[in-house]
Formats: sequence, C-alpha cells, structure tokens
Amino acid sequence: MANKEPLIRIRKKDDRPLYQKILIKVVFIVLALLIAALFINSVTKLNPLDVYASMFRGAFSTKRRIWITVRDTCLLLSIAVGLTPAFRMKFWNTGAEGQILIGGLVTAAMMIYFGGKMPNAILLVVMLLVSMVAGALWGFLPAFFKARYNTNETLFTLMMNYVGIQVVEFFVDVWDKKQSHSVGVINSETRAGWFPSVFGQQYLINVLIVVIVTAAVFIYLNYSKHGYEVTVTGESESTARYSGINVPKVIIRTMLLSGALCGLAGFTEVAGISHTISTQTSGGRGFTAIIVAWLAKLNPFIMVIYSFLIVFLNKGAVQIASDFNLNEYASDTITGILLFCILASEFFTSYQIVFRHKEEQ
Repeated sequence: MANKEPLIRIRKKDDRPLYQKILIKVVFIVLALLIAALFINSVTKLNPLDVYASMFRGAFSTKRRIWITVRDTCLLLSIAVGLTPAFRMKFWNTGAEGQILIGGLVTAAMMIYFGGKMPNAILLVVMLLVSMVAGALWGFLPAFFKARYNTNETLFTLMMNYVGIQVVEFFVDVWDKKQSHSVGVINSETRAGWFPSVFGQQYLINVLIVVIVTAAVFIYLNYSKHGYEVTVTGESESTARYSGINVPKVIIRTMLLSGALCGLAGFTEVAGISHTISTQTSGGRGFTAIIVAWLAKLNPFIMVIYSFLIVFLNKGAVQIASDFNLNEYASDTITGILLFCILASEFFTSYQIVFRHKEEQ
C-alpha cells in the first residue's frame, strides 16, 4: 500500500516575495493589536485606544523620553550586533550577560582608580579598550574549549554568566564603603569617566558608537574574507576544512570579536548611562538580544527595527502600569501578546502550510 501524503504539512518558503513578507507582518501586527484590545477590554475594562495612547506617551511624550528610548534601543542593538558574528558561525553564544558585566566591571574599575588622574578623553579611550579586551577574554574561554575539545558552547557560555555575576558581586563588596551592597554613582561630583554631552545631548556618543559598530559588523560579515570564513564555517565545518579554512582559528577569532563587542556594550552602559556597576547592569538584555538577532535573521540593520520595537513595548508597559494603576502582570501580558504575534509572523514568512488536495487522498 502506497504511503499517502499527510493532510497538513509545513514547507520551507525561502522564495517568498518581499511584499508578501511585509503583508504578513502587517496582518500579524493588526491581529496582535486586536487580541490585546480584547484582553484590555475584557480584563481591565479600559478603552484599548487609551491604553495604546499611554504606551506611545511612555516612549515619546517628551524630548527626554525620546532620547531615553533611542538610548535604550541603541544599547540593545549593540548587544544583538555583538552576538551576530558568533551566531553567523552557529556558535550559540548565550553568554552576552557575563561579557557585558565584565566589560562594565573593568570600566567601573578604571573610573574608580583612575578618575581625575588623567584627562577624561584619554580615560574614556582606555576604558573603551579595556572593556573590549575583558569581554573578548570572557568569550575566549568557551571558544578555546569548543575549538580544542568540542565542548557545548551553549552551556559553557551560559555558565560564564553566573561566574561573571559572582565576580561583579565580589568587587561591588570591595568597593562598597557603606556596606549597602551598592557602589552608588561613581565620580558623581567630578564626572570623570562619564560620556560628555555633545551638542547638548547627553546620549549622542552612545548613539554614534552603536551606529559605527553596526555598520562595521555588517561590512565585516558581508564584504571581508573573515566574514566569508565565518559564514562557511557556520554552514559546514567539513566544507570549511576542505576549503583550507582553519576552523579552530575562526571559532576563537570570531568569539573574541563577539565578546569584545558585548564588553563594549558594558562600557557604554556604565560610562554613558548608569555610571555605576552592579549585578543588574546587564539587565537581562543579553538574552533579549538573542531574540532581536534571530527575528532580524542576523541582519544588523534589520535589528534596529526589532530593538526599537522591544524597547517601545517595555516603555509602554511601564507607562500603562503607571497611568491605569495596573499591576506589572497585566501590562506585561499586553506586551507579551504583541511580541508573540510578531514572533508568529516570522514563522509564516519563512514557512508555508500545505494542505493535501482531495484527489491525492
């Protein structure tokens, strides 16, 4: 008896036209808004339009909020871009949290021990370099063991996050003079090691750094020999070896770059935003950036859109809770509905559901 095709099957759809992909995303965004509106009306008894207006105010109601939204978008984007080289190689770097913390830790150390002892411009350059070196070294360990002993990089990088948290906790206790388990704002009076305002904008340097890094990583991955080797290694290590590519070298080199970029994100967070260090400095962004990278299919420029979207939803959730006296679970549920539908749209842009025709039954 001949085997029959299943009634429903899923087929990869790589050749879907761009207009169809855009249409699918628009449909799912509208669907997300409708589902969220139904939830809002049935559970909170609020007008959904008022809630959506509140979300918009949370991100854009004032000039300062606009800049904070841009700042946070750039920070999340920089981490996602930092993960991209490793992910392009199919090295599953889940250790961005630890790499950010270590980059932020050495930045804070430079601010504490050298703030006021050298010109601020030189101090910032040194802080930038040491944060990238620290992040690169934090990424080197899992890369070395992967290249040398074929260890599981997902677990290794994940465990390095917890090591990083403990290292930061140790130094926070060393630097804490008030036994409050907090370093507090570093150099609050002298602002040594802080990003200066440019054209009156406090966060412009943050934006410029991320713009340069995003463009550089895109060029590196798509138009350089190293980027070609990363892509080939990710597609097939056997093919890479057959082509004469030194796979262990590529693995280590790429993770050094990925770790350095995540360490750089720690530098921008400490020197350009919070001006302190704690175990919460990374704020879960290392894991959120994984979602951003995959939604954008590892395209650094598309990551801008998804980074902004996630930051906007987070800002909106906080504003909803404030304006309507909702608990965090209700506002997070609204955000979750919107994000889930966006994730679902990615499936339908890449795959097609095929039904068996009646004559085939």
